[in-house]
Amino acid sequence: MLNDKVVLITGGTGSFGKKFAETVLSGYKLKKLIVFSRDELKQYEMRERFGEDKYRCIRYFIGDVRDRERLYRAFDGVDIVIHAAAIKQVPAAEYNPLEAVKTNVLGAANVIDAAIDRNVKKVIALSTDKAANPINLYGATKLCADKLFVAGNHYAGPHGTRFSVVRYGNVVGSRGSVIPFFLGMRKNGFLPITDPRMTRFWITLDQGVNFVLACLEWMEGGEIFVPKIPSMKIVDLAKAIAPECELRIVGIRPGEKLHEVMVPEDDARRTVEYESHYAIVPSFHAWDVNAHINKKGGIPCQDGFSYSSDTNAKWISEDELRKMIGLKNEDS
Repeated sequence: MLNDKVVLITGGTGSFGKKFAETVLSGYKLKKLIVFSRDELKQYEMRERFGEDKYRCIRYFIGDVRDRERLYRAFDGVDIVIHAAAIKQVPAAEYNPLEAVKTNVLGAANVIDAAIDRNVKKVIALSTDKAANPINLYGATKLCADKLFVAGNHYAGPHGTRFSVVRYGNVVGSRGSVIPFFLGMRKNGFLPITDPRMTRFWITLDQGVNFVLACLEWMEGGEIFVPKIPSMKIVDLAKAIAPECELRIVGIRPGEKLHEVMVPEDDARRTVEYESHYAIVPSFHAWDVNAHINKKGGIPCQDGFSYSSDTNAKWISEDELRKMIGLKNEDS
């Protein structure tokens, strides 16, 4: 699929970008892999691992998705774009709302325009469970970006650029994840818990990258792809990481939910279930649910269905979580 293709990833020096580079550089023969990001230090550090001398196809491109002209230059000759750039810290977005809008919303619009006008063939944008029924600004900006990418198929016109979205939950060990925070707090003898009822979806970086690559194959354009991934209570996660620590209840922070939803109930009538994932299908043109089912198979979800972390059928055990983060039993 990616052999002899030019692939660009925005936010390419982040956790996902580095794992994506590792995966595609070892598994495919790309014509070119362009790492697009705004942080020269992170690019320098990434070069130490993925240097141009060893990986002849890799290129590093300083730029910001807010800069429309720079995107037009970067996208010239690109076949596939993975859009991973975002302001993703919930408190940072709450305190700096316009900055989150500029990057997550206006930056998404710039990516769409540049992709269409530069004749990029496929674009996949990374979203988040917080974009479903959002209650914080980060989630609201990502929901807006999701809508923009879905609608991008509608006005791509004769260029034929296709856009889809991948929405998944918390990434184990990524920047901003609670797991490295808990690991660092173990030495204090206690872990802060916002609410003992709280649940979250969890996915590893490897699973996230492989799901995005699979969606590049599956996509027709306009789908929001949601993987079937397990849930875990935050209390159980804390016990798996540091069973010897006291758990202190500190209360839910502004912008947090008790449980995360990836397929809201209102989207159920436009959602198709597959063995490994769900696809929320847009309701315009040829992208309706029946057309998608006829072409791709799958089962339509019933009205009233929702995919929520508290009612999920799949759960992670404490032992499975330890294996996911590389903790031995004697370390916990």
